[in-house]
Order: sequence, then structure tokens, then C-alpha cells
Amino acid sequence: MSRAAHADAAERRKQSGRLRRIIAVVRAGAAAGLLALAAPAHGHGIAGNRFFPGTLTFDDPAVADELLFQPTSLVHPGEGTDVRDTTIDWSFMRLLTPDLAVGASSGWIHRAPDALPAAWGADVTTLAIKKLLLKDEPRETLVSAGLTWAIGGSGSQRVGANAPDILTPGIFFGKGFGDLPDQVAWLRPFGVAGAVTLDLPARGSATNFGVDPSTGQYGPIPTPVVETLHWGFAIEYSTYYLTSRFTGGPPKEEPLHQLIPLVEFSFDSPRGQKTAATMNPGLSYVEDTWQLVGEVIVPLNGEGGRGLGIRTQLLFFLDDLIPSVFGKPLLTAK
Repeated sequence: MSRAAHADAAERRKQSGRLRRIIAVVRAGAAAGLLALAAPAHGHGIAGNRFFPGTLTFDDPAVADELLFQPTSLVHPGEGTDVRDTTIDWSFMRLLTPDLAVGASSGWIHRAPDALPAAWGADVTTLAIKKLLLKDEPRETLVSAGLTWAIGGSGSQRVGANAPDILTPGIFFGKGFGDLPDQVAWLRPFGVAGAVTLDLPARGSATNFGVDPSTGQYGPIPTPVVETLHWGFAIEYSTYYLTSRFTGGPPKEEPLHQLIPLVEFSFDSPRGQKTAATMNPGLSYVEDTWQLVGEVIVPLNGEGGRGLGIRTQLLFFLDDLIPSVFGKPLLTAK
């Protein structure tokens, strides 16, 4: 073969190699695009076809830009007497990265003890960090972990909110059953969410207003602060699966605009004391930028409360509500 023929063959091989690289890049880009369509990034608690609503008695597994307000009213055992607490809690979370958020929460309490003067005061202020550990779209699974710091002395003594510094690690999870086979398709709308957290106080007592059991007098009294295990779960029913929007494959749009009946079970187990237990049936409705939930508090024992109570929550998805401010995590360039 002549020198010119060799050169021509080498050039053709070079061009063929370039073409193969271009085709590989195009295929990779197309695959990435298809994956992005099949498993879009969501700003709130969505895994596949499953939306996990914000829960009211424990934190949900979502890691997102959120702002919520939660009014509650319940009669329960207080410091030496039964009290009716009417509270308005708030919480704000901001994404640092797509799977890491920090935030703060607090609230305002109106406490009305039996046959004693009512009082207003601030609830404890808490700082939080939360990390998404697992997001499995096909299996509708979310798992996250968090740590909160309840700032000692930030709550009012007059409403029983004074406490030492308390660190609370926790794990939060959600699992939908939309991946079940056709033989049990009627179970697909169901899902579960839950959490386990542990209060670790810096010291074992605080001073709050209450009725001294030895004198019967109302005033500042020492109250024990012990390690407390908080645990609970929710059974949720997604009406999205009853609509034509559910096709069995990846969702074409976020599974919002739906009603989600749910029942939460909440348990607080202080060390050396009886567990306070409640059942909380309710209904959640979710839109593009907000979620509204209402629940009835049903005490399952005396520690859980005295009679029925009520709890509601208005949750805003800030990344969708104000995308110019919350459109991307703080530490993300794009």
C-alpha cells in the first residue's frame, strides 16, 4: 500500500473514532435526559409516585425548603394539675445542598390550668440540621436523619416550657406500597411514615410554674427533665392512585393536587415514667405550593391527654412558592 493510501486510511480511522466518541456522548446525554424525566428531582417529600405529607406529631422524612405553622389545643397533665395548652408553633427549614437542610422552630403557648390564672409565653427555640440518607424512586422510599438542639432557657417558665439544653438525634422514614404486584393492587395507595427520636437533656431538672404537690400552692417548682424516647408512625392513603394520573410507571408530573387520609400514632416515653400515647386521625390536602392538614387528637391513655383535642398545620413549599429566593440550595452553584 502506498504512503498516500496509508495516510488516507489513518485519517478515516481517526474520523471513525471521533464519530464513535460523538455517538457515545449523544447516547449518554439521551440516557441522562431519560433518567431525569423518569426520576425528576422534587423539592418536597416525593419518591416516585408517592407524596409523603407533612406529619403533625413527628417530623416527616422530607428534606426541603419549608415554612409551617401548626396550631394545637389539648388538655393534658401539667405541673401538678391538668392544663389546657393552646399553641401556635412555627418551623423554617432551608436547604444548604439538595439533601442537607438547617432550620429553626419555636412557638407561642397559652396555658390555662384548672381553676388557676391563665398565662402566655414562648415555647422553647430549637435549631435543627437534617440529612437525606436514601431516596429510592421505584420503591417509594425516603430515609433521613436529623439532630436538633433545644436551647436551654429559651422557653417561658409560666407555660411549662423552661428546660435545659436538649440534644435530640432522630431517624425519619417513609415507604409507599405503589410497587406492589397486580395481585394486591388494592394496597398500592397505602404508605407508612415514621420517626424515632431521643431527647438527651444536659441536666435533670428545670424550674416551671405549677402546683407544688406538698403544699398545694401555685408558683415556681422544680420539674424533672429526663431522657425521653419519642416514636410514632402514620398510615397514609394516597388518592392519587385512584386517578388516571397513576399509570404504573414513573410519574409525568409531581403527584400533588390530592387528598391523603391518614392516621398518626404518637408515643412519648420518658425514662422511668409512663408512656403518653395518642391516635391522630386526619386529612391532608396538597397543592403545588402548600399543604393543609387537620387532625383530631384522641388520647389512648391518661398521660396522652384528657378528652379530645385538635391539631392543624399549614405548610408552604418555599422553593415553589418563592423560586426567586428559594429556587436552589444555598451552597449549590446552579
